[in-house]
Amino acid sequence: MEKDFLKDVNEHQGIILKVCSLYCDDRQDNEDLFQEILLQLWKSYASFKGESKISTWMYRVALNTAITRLRKKKRRPDNERMASENFNVAERDNDRLDIQFGAELQQAIDTLNRFDRALMMLYLDEKSYSEMAEIMGMTETNIGVKINRIKTKLKTILNPS
Repeated sequence: MEKDFLKDVNEHQGIILKVCSLYCDDRQDNEDLFQEILLQLWKSYASFKGESKISTWMYRVALNTAITRLRKKKRRPDNERMASENFNVAERDNDRLDIQFGAELQQAIDTLNRFDRALMMLYLDEKSYSEMAEIMGMTETNIGVKINRIKTKLKTILNPS
């Protein structure tokens, strides 16, 4: 089981790194959260039934761990940075916020609450609405509505008129 766990973590460690960069301000905090997420993944690995993709399960555990940690520390999520270099977004069309605004998008995302930042991370990671719904524990319809509202909010922030 340990060998399989290490293989899965090595294959999908980018998920953990993205979540850590989304919810941490500094290197030490990032490393601490990374270790905490690994511990939670290990604790729950035996109970993973394979009903979803391993990456979906890892996103869910990582996000839940990060959000729980934030609640315990009673930190304000608005002060946290999301490192754009951790995104590997393919340029698909000119309507994508990440392509149009690049670094400015980072500052706009920083103004969102932690839940909306998590959705944007998944969106920018090109997850399907189905995958996002499974990770976040919501319906696909609700994901679509939330994503559209977030995109509208970000466009307003980025293009104040």
